Amino acid sequence: MDLNTLLTPAVLFFCLGLTAQSLGSDLKLPTDLTKSLTIYLLISIGLHGGKELAHTQLTSALPAISVAILLGMTMPLLAYWLIRLSSKMDQFNAIAIATHYGSVSAGTFLTALAFLEMHNVYFEPYPIIMMAIMDTPAILICLIMVFWMRAQSEQKEINATQGLQTIVREAFTNGSILLLLGGLLIGYVSNDKSMINVQPFFDQLFYGILCVFLLAMGMEAGKKLNDFKKVGVYLVFFGIAMPILGGFIGVILGASVLHFSIGGATLVGVLAASASYIVVPPVMRMAVPEANPSIYLTLSLGVTFPFNVLAGIPLYYYMAKIAV
Repeated sequence: MDLNTLLTPAVLFFCLGLTAQSLGSDLKLPTDLTKSLTIYLLISIGLHGGKELAHTQLTSALPAISVAILLGMTMPLLAYWLIRLSSKMDQFNAIAIATHYGSVSAGTFLTALAFLEMHNVYFEPYPIIMMAIMDTPAILICLIMVFWMRAQSEQKEINATQGLQTIVREAFTNGSILLLLGGLLIGYVSNDKSMINVQPFFDQLFYGILCVFLLAMGMEAGKKLNDFKKVGVYLVFFGIAMPILGGFIGVILGASVLHFSIGGATLVGVLAASASYIVVPPVMRMAVPEANPSIYLTLSLGVTFPFNVLAGIPLYYYMAKIAV
């Protein structure tokens, strides 16, 4: 693997944040900066996807949407089965972890976009739509499984059905999902002339803001390094092996089923390989209070995210070059 694939500003800023935190630096970023940057990046990627989609036939996106739903439903089940099969992890922690690996990491996807742009690799707009879709089926699968587990253990409360309906509604109205879908819709219906007015803000500033975002994510990942002892050696291995497996599945689907280009297949691999650390954790805290947040947050943000940013994305790219 060529070292130059890692020498992009976005990846290097992530390394800077990781290093600063590991060295105990007094570097601090303003409170809620990460949330603000996340809002900007989600809107920007949604607008970009909607603008590209406006120049294609909407019906042509249906295969990609179907694959996104399929991945969102099956990846959590696969992750849950692997955890339960090879460890003594209880079912509630296992399903909380598995849900993260069926959902999508916006930071990983954005880094992958920067990687492809840096190497002038073409990619279809459909993976952006897939990103906006995958979170919801993954969360719903988790909610159904948790509801079933509680019913089986006779711990279901009288108002459990009402509680489940509330959580499902929250999953569909999650802020991150709304920003992505809203950006897609706005980019799709807006004419090219009107988009020129906002293009400098959402296009030309995108990669600079992504660098600051990854600096913050590097610092957050650095905070999780000390928590490895809480997750154990096996789960650290899982946090690396699972994205490789997911990336392989995603690349194969992108290349063989969707017939995407190398760049498009790479992005599908990234979607299947990433682990959410923005959308899913709040839902898990509300829906699965029995699970330990330090375990699934350490895995998604402290193990899988750094692996994908530093090594996973180039790996999935080379997988795609072979598969396409």
